Amino acid sequence: MRRNTLTLEQKIWLMISLSVILTVSFSSFLLDYFYQKLYVDKVEQTLLQEGKSLASDYHGGEVSETFRKQIEWYDEKSTAEVILVNNPRELSACLPFDIDYQSLISGKDRAKLLRGETVTKIGYEKRFHRKIMGVIIPLLDDHRLQGAIYLYIPLASIQELTKEVAMIWLPLAALFVFVLLIAGKRLVRHITGPLKEMEEVAYHMSQGNYEAQIPVRTNDEIGKLAKAFNIMAKAVAEEDMRKREFLANVSHELRTPISYVKGYSEAILQGLVKTKEEQRKHVQLIYREAGRMERLVRDLLDLAQLEGNSVPLQKVPLVFAQVIEDTVAKYEPFLQKKQITLAVELDHDIILEGDADRLEQVVQNLLDNAVRYTPDAGKIDIQLRKVSAKSCQLIIRDSGKGVPKEKLAFLGQRFFRVDQARSRKEGGTGLGLAIVKQIISLHDGTISFFSEEGKGMKVVIELPIYPE
Repeated sequence: MRRNTLTLEQKIWLMISLSVILTVSFSSFLLDYFYQKLYVDKVEQTLLQEGKSLASDYHGGEVSETFRKQIEWYDEKSTAEVILVNNPRELSACLPFDIDYQSLISGKDRAKLLRGETVTKIGYEKRFHRKIMGVIIPLLDDHRLQGAIYLYIPLASIQELTKEVAMIWLPLAALFVFVLLIAGKRLVRHITGPLKEMEEVAYHMSQGNYEAQIPVRTNDEIGKLAKAFNIMAKAVAEEDMRKREFLANVSHELRTPISYVKGYSEAILQGLVKTKEEQRKHVQLIYREAGRMERLVRDLLDLAQLEGNSVPLQKVPLVFAQVIEDTVAKYEPFLQKKQITLAVELDHDIILEGDADRLEQVVQNLLDNAVRYTPDAGKIDIQLRKVSAKSCQLIIRDSGKGVPKEKLAFLGQRFFRVDQARSRKEGGTGLGLAIVKQIISLHDGTISFFSEEGKGMKVVIELPIYPE
């Protein structure tokens, strides 16, 4: 199958050229139509009116000499040629037509004349180099054809009718066509220029260069398309940067535990560990770092599934307070160990439509952070309350060290840690809050962070209530 090799610019120019040709052709058709309707038909009507007016003076019987002189007098005054014949069969010899038939008056025409109808004839006259129009008016006496009045006049051609106008129109038409060619070429370039630039930018993007931008010169559809393309290019660039950062962060997160596992295992294999106590210590470190890698991979997989909706949520109506209580129960040993006071205030009438396992994961991740960063003998408050007929809030507040205000906006980003060194030491992957934000978003909710350094952290989650 042969593919169309014309460019968009060529296609548009071809459409413009075809439009001009069709316009000129249609104009010629209209000119011919109006010539026929406004001129030829007008001439015919004028001749018929004059002929019938002359025939109205005939009152029957033989054509009188007085009537003939009247016709001759009118012939001298009229712009048309007027002929009176007694025998219509003699009419052929009186006409200036170069006719290709034996008789001007056919049997059908004679029948029309006998019925009192008029006959119109158009023929070509060599002397005038133009068409001649003639009308034949019958002179009837009691259904007998006593004679006929013939009126004819040369028809002016379209060129003659437009000769004076053409002297002005032709130069203007030539100028118009020239301007149309130049303006059309510029118009096509103006339309296709941004599209060519988009093609170049798209090619650069395919090569990994996202910095090129398309200049927006208009506010029409092409300009809006260029704006949308620039926004898309920026979004792709940001996504590519996030992907690179993500890969760099994953590599960075894995590098430390892998280096620990490799180093300690090599020490054991090479016999550098002399005592069982040292060997046990090295194995514990290897086990700890392997657990960190396992959590990291699990969290990465979990986040990828949530962002890609590859594991749809199993939403059912549930008592959110019960989910929170079941999760809090798991942390009692840790709370007792650090002597943390826990205050819980839950509204058991709040019903949500959600995934119980995922919402439990949200509460668990937030409690992990609260317990981890709250000092010994500190305090954690958990509150679930209804804020309107359509929404509720889960508030988790701790008395930990808090987060600097300038870092609040980064909470929830993948691998972001307020305290990089300490978080790694405590086993955090930097993905917990990112997972929480994604789960809350999938439940059509919002999450907000409020904190001042040294004054603890407050997390507010707002979720829609299941309609009653």
